[in-house]
Amino acid sequence: MSTLPYHQHAPSYPQALTAADLQHNLATVHKRIAAACQRTGRDPSSVRLLPVSKTVDEAHIRLAYAAGCHFLGENKVQEAQRKAEAMADLQNLRWSVIGHLQSNKAKQVARFASEFQALDSLHVADALERRLQSEGRSLNVLVQVNTSGEASKYGLPPAEVAGFIRHLPAFSALRVRGLMTLAVFSADTEQVRRCFVSLRTLRDQLRQDAPAGVVLDELSMGMSGDFEIAIEEGASIVRIGQAIFGARALADSYYWPDASGHQ
Repeated sequence: MSTLPYHQHAPSYPQALTAADLQHNLATVHKRIAAACQRTGRDPSSVRLLPVSKTVDEAHIRLAYAAGCHFLGENKVQEAQRKAEAMADLQNLRWSVIGHLQSNKAKQVARFASEFQALDSLHVADALERRLQSEGRSLNVLVQVNTSGEASKYGLPPAEVAGFIRHLPAFSALRVRGLMTLAVFSADTEQVRRCFVSLRTLRDQLRQDAPAGVVLDELSMGMSGDFEIAIEEGASIVRIGQAIFGARALADSYYWPDASGHQ
């Protein structure tokens, strides 16, 4: 099995330039989700598609909203906040921050985000808690786990997650909903699958004695190139960008300074 870097094997995603393009791509992704669910006896409604709109301009996000995308994911806090403010007129449009967060950006996330999927630090948890309390808001969070073992990736080592989540009930504004991971970027599908199996296995173990108030229902794993494998292994959220909106002009390292990510 080849183990060349994933990006060398990634398919070409044509740009979605019109509402019809977006509707076609969304329908295709939903069909692929349904097929993956059917292979494992799952209900397709158990998988949430999170369209990732990083680099997508406001006009195309508005087209996507019209096509039914009302919950969008963004890596960079500044970009997400700018878009949230520019499209505040769109009713019920919500935002998920899915990239690494520095504590000095917690104030921004506390103001506009509905979800944060990359919690891996008590320092960040504390900063979010203080800002959310001052805003009178709460925030759904997922704990990011480094299932690939790559030093270049953010996320907690699996062995540290149990200890980490025991501290989280102290942050009453954070609603812990599950775990998130980025799989290894490889053409070896078994290596990719092992990352997803690792996250599901960890979640099942943690559920046995999770602290009160910590809910571990969600598994956010799988992106444009590997989401079907993730669904087969239990993903409840898949983060899809390029398969919906088209390939990005800038290198993925711009969006994932820790490691390339192929939403």
